[in-house]
Amino acid sequence: MTSLVRHITFDCSDAYALGTFWAAVTGGSIAEDDHPGDPEALVTAEGTALLFVTVPDVKTVKNRVHLDLQPQDRTRDEEVERLLALGAVVAGDHRRPDGAGWVTMADPEGNEFCVERSSKERQSA
Repeated sequence: MTSLVRHITFDCSDAYALGTFWAAVTGGSIAEDDHPGDPEALVTAEGTALLFVTVPDVKTVKNRVHLDLQPQDRTRDEEVERLLALGAVVAGDHRRPDGAGWVTMADPEGNEFCVERSSKERQSA
């Protein structure tokens, strides 16, 4: 017997606000019964579910687990620009002159994630 990862859970200070950010990132949606001020918000998107839970603690150290995003309909650099417009910030730029590499970003509450090259960019390399 095995276990299924039902969703990935994020502790945060505002579940609905952070869920709204990640719904925009993934093209997903927040559960219909989740509303501003609720202690939890569930985002479902193709292939994954992300659960945001309001906790009193603030983030103080680097994430031990993070998400790696691969753009599906744009380049890595175009996706970085889109995420910046949504409120993310660049935490580390690991792009190389040959086009390889990734960008480490942080969501509005400081949770790190990476943006990799799209599959199309990987194939043309």
